[in-house]
Amino acid sequence: MNIKRSILLRVRIAFLLTVVFVLAVVYRLVHVQMIEGDKWRQKAEEYSLDYKKIKATRGSIYSANNDLLATSLPFYRLAFDPSLVDDETFTSKIDSLSHLLSNFFRDHSSDYYKKKISEARQSRSRYMVINRDLVNYQQKQMMNTWPIFRKGQMQGGVIFHKVDERHRPFRTLGQRTIGYVKDDFGVGIEWSFNDYLAGRDGEGLFQKVAGGNWKPVNASSDVRPEDGYDIHTTIDVNLQDVAQNALLRALMRYEAAYGTVVLMEVKTGEIKAISNLQKTASGRYAESYNYAVQGTNDPGSTFKLASMLALLEAGKVDLSDTVDTGEGSIDFYNRTLTDVKRGGYGKITVQEVFEKSSNVGIAKLVTEHFGENPQEFVDIIKKTGYGQPLDFQLMGEGVPYIKDTDDESWSGTTLPWMSVGYETSVTPLQTLALYNAVANDGRMIQPILVKSINKANQPVKTFEAKVLNKQIASDETLEKLRLMLEGVVERGTAKNVKNEYFKIAGKTGTAQKLIDGRYRTQHYYASFAGYFPADEPLYSCIVVIDDPDGWNRYGGDVSAPVFKEIADMIYSQNLAIHDSFQADLLANEGTFPVIRAGKFDELNKLCNELGISNHLGDEDVDWVRSQVDNNAIIWKKNYGSNELVPNVQGMTVRDAVYLLENSGLKVNISGSGRVQNQSLRPGVRISKGQTISLDLG
Repeated sequence: MNIKRSILLRVRIAFLLTVVFVLAVVYRLVHVQMIEGDKWRQKAEEYSLDYKKIKATRGSIYSANNDLLATSLPFYRLAFDPSLVDDETFTSKIDSLSHLLSNFFRDHSSDYYKKKISEARQSRSRYMVINRDLVNYQQKQMMNTWPIFRKGQMQGGVIFHKVDERHRPFRTLGQRTIGYVKDDFGVGIEWSFNDYLAGRDGEGLFQKVAGGNWKPVNASSDVRPEDGYDIHTTIDVNLQDVAQNALLRALMRYEAAYGTVVLMEVKTGEIKAISNLQKTASGRYAESYNYAVQGTNDPGSTFKLASMLALLEAGKVDLSDTVDTGEGSIDFYNRTLTDVKRGGYGKITVQEVFEKSSNVGIAKLVTEHFGENPQEFVDIIKKTGYGQPLDFQLMGEGVPYIKDTDDESWSGTTLPWMSVGYETSVTPLQTLALYNAVANDGRMIQPILVKSINKANQPVKTFEAKVLNKQIASDETLEKLRLMLEGVVERGTAKNVKNEYFKIAGKTGTAQKLIDGRYRTQHYYASFAGYFPADEPLYSCIVVIDDPDGWNRYGGDVSAPVFKEIADMIYSQNLAIHDSFQADLLANEGTFPVIRAGKFDELNKLCNELGISNHLGDEDVDWVRSQVDNNAIIWKKNYGSNELVPNVQGMTVRDAVYLLENSGLKVNISGSGRVQNQSLRPGVRISKGQTISLDLG
């Protein structure tokens, strides 16, 4: 019995202790929650504070015309602290606010928004995101006038979180060149100049609120961010639009894999347009890779300019020398090199070899003169700077590859194949730099895309094209190279782009593509590189179209017309580059319609015998043109020299033929009377043996 009572007593004591403990816990919970609640809530808020990064506003990117290419626009995410609104305002205005929110976002009913906000208020939530959609600055200003929100952040509880969104006003124009930045990766100007564009982030005090969100406290200790610098580029928006659309039309026409075009000012090296378009899975074209800067490939026949430079600079050949190209094929060990024309070109001059782009002719010349010392050929080319990195302003420039003779892949067929643009690899921009140097009197300069870095319209850093080589070749060699490049358009593989208004100089290129280690005869890399106007070069340009479809897949058929379209558009829009002597082609009208041009001593004698006042404007000239001044004739020196086509319009047949044949031209005549039109425009460079047609009337 005593044992039983003892057990019961122990159980009762244990039960009482448990009850006391439970009551103590309940009391403590009530005390903490009800009596000390404000104190602990304040401490919780204090311990939920942290410093967070405040993003700087990214700098803008501008064109050469000061058009915005990329900028950061402020957008805002709408949040709300419903606990800050007094009961009277909340009760009377919540319906109106919910209605406005529903009409604006158009995703939920007004009842949904009212319920969502009311529940957050009842749960004493200090922070809620009303809608994830961003609003712009004008919309933000409008929302600040809405019921409840108009009281501001402290009394109305409205919170606008600023979020910068990158915006490109011209959308896809130059998209890859402008580029982007995403996390720790990017491309184009955005990435290459990220250190300047990004600015310096600030730091601010934030409070952690319900849902794991952070609300800015706006403390005095906040460090304000420093906005990024602006980038001013050399891109001309109008020329960019012309180049990109011309390229796109050609790509669509030939259903090509990709294409690129670069337009550059000859003297400054400033890139005025650069476009890269690649065929997507949907069949459309978009900029996804910078082939102009990064894409290396066998250049094909555009490399023949470098081969001819080496031959001429070493004194191995002259333009009038002849080469027997036979029936258009030649064997080098176990490989056969062929020309495009079936049956070959036979025996032709060195200049014709270049104009017709004869593989056989170029390879024979190079192997004949450099076969014993092929490294000499390589050294001359590399000395120009071609085949060396340009240290371009954009990251990721393709690494050029021109073999030396100690390269392990060098073989007996390397030299002839290299001479016509194979077994080597360069980017389109690197090839353009070589052609630009020929146009620029031998001065090879570094292409540039960014002109300055600005802060508040004040340059903090400026860029100019670096001189990579002051003189890539002798003046004599350069003059011959220019003659050959002009001949390609006048008579050669690009004669389809010849026009009567201004002269183009350039070279076509068609390279078989290397696929799975083998060159494929049905897949081509078609290109055209050159400059214009040829007499006084202002722009250089390269066009590449990869793997075009159809029968005509050569550079002259596919890429050269894109070049011409760009050049024509620039010529038509820029009166400053129109030739000053164009007005001289028109015969003077007035009192003396017959006296146009001729030999000065004969015309002067005729006028004196007829009693016509005439005066010589230039001293010591043989051939003149007439210019009427009131009732007198002023004799002006006729446009012409031993190297340039003279102006014979208005002359007698005898005088015209004499002058033209003494300039090295062959003359075809049709009609009778004085010369009305001539097929070769005055002022263009003469190629000896060239034919000019005269229309008389």
